Amino acid sequence: MKLKEIPVSIYHSLRLKALNAGELKKGKGNELPVIVSLTSIPSRLSTLHLTIRSILCQPQKPIKIVLWLNDGLKSEIPKSLEKLVGTIFEIRFSPLNCSHRKLIYSLQEFPDLPIITCDDDCIYRKNWLLPLYRTYLQNPKRIIAHRLRCIQFSEIGKTLPYKEWNCNGTKNPRAFLPIGAEGVLYPPHIFPEIVWDESLFLKLAPNADDLWFKAISLRENILPHQSENTPVGAIPIMGTQKVSLKKTNIDEDQNRVQWENLALYFDLKI
Repeated sequence: MKLKEIPVSIYHSLRLKALNAGELKKGKGNELPVIVSLTSIPSRLSTLHLTIRSILCQPQKPIKIVLWLNDGLKSEIPKSLEKLVGTIFEIRFSPLNCSHRKLIYSLQEFPDLPIITCDDDCIYRKNWLLPLYRTYLQNPKRIIAHRLRCIQFSEIGKTLPYKEWNCNGTKNPRAFLPIGAEGVLYPPHIFPEIVWDESLFLKLAPNADDLWFKAISLRENILPHQSENTPVGAIPIMGTQKVSLKKTNIDEDQNRVQWENLALYFDLKI
């Protein structure tokens, strides 16, 4: 976390904690017909209620927020999360022990609704949810994201390190990579059955669910689209980066390695 982000994180954390859980759990009757789906790890369970509260604070809430956790955490749910469970927010469990579970199970459980994935280490601003949905209504066959990177290649066609995947001057939508941290909306009925192939995604991209879903969508020629009226970035929650995939995927450039695995297997062209 950057030094300038600390006071912002503290302020919004305290603001959200002060809100009445009973009021947050109530529907307003204007809920958006979308599912927000996420997952988490043991080290973030104590702060995860802040993420959930920030989603429940949206002017128009989703009809459902589903948190998918590993079966081994059934007895580890903190009271701060339990008291938010209601008609909108629920916790479900699975044997899968990787980040892919945040989307694959919700695709199966809610096949006719858009699924919005997000991360467990952020506080989302009040104008986070609605722009994703509105942009989807205008582009119902596109994957909608607040934030994009662009897969980049050298002059000889070699995949560049992930840190160089910027979008400066890139106009090819096939190169756009939706970034899950800020929120990604997946329309219903866009993925083939291979998206649930656990043995395959654990082999090709075990630590990169964003890349797995990018590869499958590119295989189906489903392209990303940036949201209209993209909000200011989400607010990081203090203490959530002690355990993170950032060191492996970004600092050790494993995102590039996993993308090359996927591109080779599916013969993907950008």
